Formats: sequence, structure tokens, C-alpha cells
Amino acid sequence: MTDTAKQDHVLIFDTTLRDGEQSPGATMSHTEKLEIAQMLDEMGVDIIEAGFPIASEGDFNAVSEIARQSQNSVICGLARADFRDIDRCWEAVKHARRPRIHTFIGTSPLHRAIPNLTQDEMVVRIHDTVSHARNLCDNVQWSPMDATRTEDDYLCRVVETAIKAGATTINIPDTVGYTAPRESAELIRMLIENVPGADEIVFATHCHNDLGMATANSLAAVEAGARQVECTINGLGERAGNTALEEVVMALKVRNDIMPYQTKIDSTKIMNISRRVASVSGFAVQFNKAIVGKNAFAHESGIHQDGMLKNAETFEIMRPEDVGLAETNLVLGKHSGRAALRAKLKDLGYELADNQLKDVFVRFKALADRKKEVFDDDLIALMSDETTNAEHDRIKVRSLRVVCGTHGPQEADLTLTIDGVDQSVTATGDGPVDATFNAVKALFKHDARLQLYNVAAVTEGTDAQATVSVRMEENGKIAVGSSADTDTVVASCKAYVNALNKLLVRREKAGGDVAEVSYKDVS
Repeated sequence: MTDTAKQDHVLIFDTTLRDGEQSPGATMSHTEKLEIAQMLDEMGVDIIEAGFPIASEGDFNAVSEIARQSQNSVICGLARADFRDIDRCWEAVKHARRPRIHTFIGTSPLHRAIPNLTQDEMVVRIHDTVSHARNLCDNVQWSPMDATRTEDDYLCRVVETAIKAGATTINIPDTVGYTAPRESAELIRMLIENVPGADEIVFATHCHNDLGMATANSLAAVEAGARQVECTINGLGERAGNTALEEVVMALKVRNDIMPYQTKIDSTKIMNISRRVASVSGFAVQFNKAIVGKNAFAHESGIHQDGMLKNAETFEIMRPEDVGLAETNLVLGKHSGRAALRAKLKDLGYELADNQLKDVFVRFKALADRKKEVFDDDLIALMSDETTNAEHDRIKVRSLRVVCGTHGPQEADLTLTIDGVDQSVTATGDGPVDATFNAVKALFKHDARLQLYNVAAVTEGTDAQATVSVRMEENGKIAVGSSADTDTVVASCKAYVNALNKLLVRREKAGGDVAEVSYKDVS
């Protein structure tokens, strides 16, 4: 048996709250960021990249509060190769028990042209900014953005400069997802062998998934000597996304025979945080997604089912419970009590205080009255829907009645409670959802534009709950709203209103934000 205690430790650096949030439309609220950060901390993530503090006042506040609340993880903030950025980053992360500054600059020929620096001038900039960061913090990470398209000799030169200036971690980003596994390994190996001082620091790998090779590239880099993997929950990230945390963790766990490395991640918490990130970001997990997809542990083929009944290992290389997935059972109904509900929710990864349980129990009973059978997935949807119609929301759905016919437009009778006052209207539209959205617009005038509307059934059957996600944009501000209900139109209305409420909060806070900086091409 392999002695895992003697295996090299691979650090897991999660950038869901920074690089993941750069996905168009994936903007999270302040409260949601704090919640995700706490879940990452509890599951054993070594480093949490909490955000880009200089981007906005909201980003700064989120990073600062995450730094204060973290119990175990290193809390990292991102900064460009600029003294002002680095100072702002330090102001946000300095409250953490274990703070880190992550600074970067583009080093490939294409990226060197952006600040219009010569190779020598860029070396000076790197030395000065990394030195400045190290004078503030003893844990400094440096990244040569677009490293995989940087000339080898120049990459060695700038990495050596950063190490001499005080960087303790050197991250090698495949910023545009261009490289392949063999190249990823060769690049790390080349740097370790050729850069003076390389044996005194940690090399990290940061891969994007443009060609579908992010996880493979990251694991190849680990085998070549990298000891930190940068990743996100569900592979969230701009364009095709980043390396998926769950894939790296489970690959190292399942194939420890050929990749003898350890992480500190509690893999049983993976499924719960995957669901929560999907919910708050509005990016649903594809059914056939590795590890966390709905079909990852589903078997329909007769041959597969027969094998599973005889021995689960015939067609499953890992157990569902290894990633925190409970088998779907019909265990709750309208006669179930609070104790049974609390126990089932605990099995699904939700720990509720008494006042939270009281609220959830009321909504569970209402759901159980409408459904003959309540599945685990129904309860997960119920928990994801807990913030809809929150007490502080300015707009709440009071009642909705939709009239559908085979001829002519559909009609929606809607009552909203707006700032404590009930207001009603009847509106028409091309279908019940369009009519409902038109009714909301009539009652609450706004310029927000609907960018995305997505509906998914939670379980099977005609009485299945529908989960609806909408993404709305107003003056550059993006908000994602979601809701679940056995009535798809009701869920759509609540999701739309949920997104509007979030936009209202961002509109109220917009006056305090500093000018937002562009960081779409960061590592």
C-alpha cells in the first residue's frame, strides 16, 4: 500500500472568486462571495484568490472581509505590476492570518507591446514591483502572463528576476489555453533546471480550457515539478473556463498509483460547493461534466446497470459519497417533521440554525403539498432558492395568474409588493413567460436588459420543480437571479424579480465605486 504521508503535497489555489468571476455574467454579490470563501476555507483549499482589490470598492471590501473571516486558507489578492495596485491589494489582504500578494505582467511578445516596454524595461518593472510587494508581505506570488507564448530565454530571465526580488511562488499561466500537456511539463521542467534559485520557491500552473486540456496540462505540470495548481469550482472562468478543482483533486485521489501526490481537500464537500457556485453564478453544470455533472454517476445502459448491481466497481472508478453525493431516495413527504428534514439536509451538506430551519420547513411543507414525492434534488433546489423574496428586497412577488390559449397573446395578472405597497397589472405577451416579464416591467419601470433565460427540471415527472436562472444587465452592471418552483412561470417571475433586486442593490452602491479597471486578460 502507498504511504501517502510521505507523498509531496500539491497546493490547491482556488481563483473562483477572481478568475471565475470574470466569466461574463458570473458576477457574485458581496454576501455570496463571503459564503463561497467560507466553503472553500472549510473544504481545505490552501490559497483563496479572493479578488482584484483595485478593480472596484466592492471588490476591495469583499477581499478585505474574506481576509478577516478566513480561518485556515492563505488569502490572496491580485495586483498589476503597479505600485498603486500593490498597495491597494495589501490594504485588503493584510487582515488575513496568512496574506499573499499576487502581482503579474504580460511577458509574451504580444503582451509586451501593450505597455510598450522593451525587454530590459520590463525586467526593471518586474524587479521594482515584486520588491515593493515583498517589502509589504512575506508571501508574494508573481505571474508572467501568457507565459506559454513567451520566449524560453526571456521567460527564464524574468522568472529569475522575480525570484531575486523576493517572489516566493512563481505561477506559469497558460493564459489563452494554447499549450498541450507535453509542452506544459517541458516548460516547468525547463524553468526548474535553468533558473537560479528555482529550488527555493514553489512553481504553480494556471491553465485555461480553450482546447479542452486545462486539467491535463495542470497534471502534466505537477508531474514535472509544479507544486501548486490554480483552479476554479466547476471550471468556472472566462471563455472556455479554467482548470476544474474537482477534476484535479479527484484525479490525484483516484489515480494516486501513477500520480503520487496529496492535497488537503475534503472531497466530500465538492458536490455541495459545486451546486452553490452554479446557483450564485447562474452557470449551470452540464449533465456530463466530470465529477459533478448530473450524469457523472448515472447508469442507463442495461449492461452497465447489470454490472453495477453485481459490483459497483465495474463501471464506477470512485464512489458517489467520495464527492459528497447522496443517493436520491424518496424519504420525505408532507408528513415528515423538522427532525427528519434537518437530518436529510445535513446529509446533503447543509447545517441550519433553528431560525433557518423554521423558514425552510415552512417552504418544504408547501412544496410537499404540491408534490407527491420529494427528492434530494428538490431539497437542494429549495436551499438554493432561500434568498428569493428576502425580507430586505424592495420588490416581492405577491401573486401571479396566467391565462393561456391556443389563439392570441397570453395574459398575466401580476401583483408585486414594491417598497411595501401592493401594485397590480395585467399584461400580454408572446407566451406566458413573456407576458409575465412584461407585467413586471409595467409595474417596475427599468432599463435592464435580459441577457440569458435558462430553465432546467430538478427531477423527473410532471410535478417536477423547475429551476430558472436569468441574467440581466443595466449600465454595465450584471446580476443573476434564480428561483425554483413546481410552476415554471412562477419560478421565472421570481428569478426575474430576484435579478432586479440585485441590480437595485448594485445601483445604490455604484456611486461609491472607484472607476473599474480592465482585467479581462489577467493570467
